[in-house]
Amino acid sequence: MTRAEIQFVRSLSDKRTRDCEGLFIAEGEKLVREIIDSTLRIRRIYTTRRDIVAEMVDIVEQRDMERISQLKSASDTLAVVEQPRHVLSSENLGELALALDGVQNPGNMGTIIRLADWFGIKDIVCSAECADCYNPKVVQATMGAILRVRVHYSDNLASLLDTAAKRGTAIYGTLLDGDNIYSQELRYPAIVVMGNEGRGLTAECRRSITDKLYIPPYPAESPTSESLNVAMATGIVLAEFRRPK
Repeated sequence: MTRAEIQFVRSLSDKRTRDCEGLFIAEGEKLVREIIDSTLRIRRIYTTRRDIVAEMVDIVEQRDMERISQLKSASDTLAVVEQPRHVLSSENLGELALALDGVQNPGNMGTIIRLADWFGIKDIVCSAECADCYNPKVVQATMGAILRVRVHYSDNLASLLDTAAKRGTAIYGTLLDGDNIYSQELRYPAIVVMGNEGRGLTAECRRSITDKLYIPPYPAESPTSESLNVAMATGIVLAEFRRPK
């Protein structure tokens, strides 16, 4: 690889560069093979392997992979991929969607995208403060789910939720003063809103919540952790929505 190529790939660790170029990095042979078989467009693949069959493949030395990798231990395959462009509308979010209000940890973001994929949710709407879904750590944590889940960003998430609520969509939020999720009849269409790791939901988004949910500890009166990790809580809520009626 040339010095310019190495510098360019490394520059994609920065969100501003990713947004400007409309690109992101995907690492690992399994993930890159999934992308090859997907509808996403690949700009270039760098690999030390000789069994990757695709256009725009460059066979490189291990030392080059170590220079361009964003992982602690360099993978043997890295792809530079074009970011997909999704049209955001509160009217095309399907029967069940996720909204993230300030989820900033890349690991949580990636896990939530993976959970959405597992539970058949096609759209996630994020506030502008959320972690970038094309952050290399997020992409890695999704384990390929980023290829199947449409992640949108909204400059005014509260307004989108309010519009959806006025059309009859149930807006669910997890709150300490909510109703026990295990005794609620969950209805569709719905948007499940999950809040920031520290502060929870913003006041603006709270005003659009139509149904408050609470995940109780067990047993109810026992000493327990102060709260659940946001990704863990998301998994519990989505599992309840997908429970056979």
